[in-house]
Amino acid sequence: MTRLLILLLFSSFLGCSYAQNEALQSAAKTDTLRVGATNLDAYLPLLRNKRVGLIVNQSSLVGKQHLVDYLASQKLNIVSIFAPEHGFRGNIEAGKLVNNNIDKQTGVRVVSLYADHKKPTPDDLKGIDVLVFDIQDVGVRFYTYISTLYLAMQAANENGVAFIVLDRPNPLGDYVDGPVLEDDYKSFVGMLPIPIVHGLTVGELAWMIVGESWIDQSLGLHLDVIPCRGYTHHTPYTPPIKPSPNLPNIEAIRLYPSLCFFEATQVSIGRGTNSPFLQIGFPAKKMGSFSFKPRDIKGMQTNPLHEGKKCYGVDLSKLDPWAQKFSLDYIIKWNGKFPPNDPMINNERWFKLLAGNATLLDQIKAHTPEDEIRRSWKPALDAYKIKRKKYLLYPDFE
Repeated sequence: MTRLLILLLFSSFLGCSYAQNEALQSAAKTDTLRVGATNLDAYLPLLRNKRVGLIVNQSSLVGKQHLVDYLASQKLNIVSIFAPEHGFRGNIEAGKLVNNNIDKQTGVRVVSLYADHKKPTPDDLKGIDVLVFDIQDVGVRFYTYISTLYLAMQAANENGVAFIVLDRPNPLGDYVDGPVLEDDYKSFVGMLPIPIVHGLTVGELAWMIVGESWIDQSLGLHLDVIPCRGYTHHTPYTPPIKPSPNLPNIEAIRLYPSLCFFEATQVSIGRGTNSPFLQIGFPAKKMGSFSFKPRDIKGMQTNPLHEGKKCYGVDLSKLDPWAQKFSLDYIIKWNGKFPPNDPMINNERWFKLLAGNATLLDQIKAHTPEDEIRRSWKPALDAYKIKRKKYLLYPDFE
């Protein structure tokens, strides 16, 4: 290892320690929760006289003003806005194309980071000195904004562009659970060796990406994390604006890691209704007394599963969201309702990518009890928990 690389690594971890101390002191000083984007004195000086790229969506607010509009009002030089899944304004449904365009309010070009163009190219970053990432995450591995974070950090590292994360609380940051991703199942819904519920803010995850050398450390990425204030990992947090079209409230967010597996099945979890991820159903009366009928909803879902058909099942909307943690109970019980010749899980490849391994699918098909399944992923999960503690910027839930 060269002397230069040693110095780069040392200064990176020195910066991490400083950010950790600052965040812990801030949390102790005030009970008022403030997201990183409101900590203006910490990051505006880093952007003055710089050419800035912004990775943002509808959740990127400074108070009630969009970060783009606020920074434009400060006469900063915004070169490009990079739009992830669901688009810059957050009104594009999951999986749909996000097009390059011009933001009408500021005249700044908008570059899509979705479909076949998930990682900024050298041309995209030409003329940019610093990339700023400010997006509300929900703390789940297959929620793709953290894949965008990782790819953008890679691109910044490869092109000599500094990277700033404006941190936001994690609404699922009060626990860690699920199988850790295996290398053979890396995809855009899982790019990092972390569990399904990873228990980190985006800023903490960015430090883990650097600290675990998941990007090429020899290039020396300059990373700054602007921490939240007044946040701890046992702080209940409800995002003030829905983080994506089909996660409309904290109830859906808290159930999301448990119900997302149904996306690889012939069972609906309420896409095409006003309560996605808050209900489970299938077009057969034997499935339950509660019913709903999926339909096209502009900005949320078109052509939903079982469109126009009455689905029967269960309503989960009245559950206490803060009592909800990752569970296999739903997927195991519903799998048992289907006969072997008509399996509930009808997209096995997609299920494996969501799970991050092939083992979970085999276990569910074999009707393995949940406690036994959990024992199989415990060693890797325990090792992750130890690793995670090195990168915490805020007091932990334990």
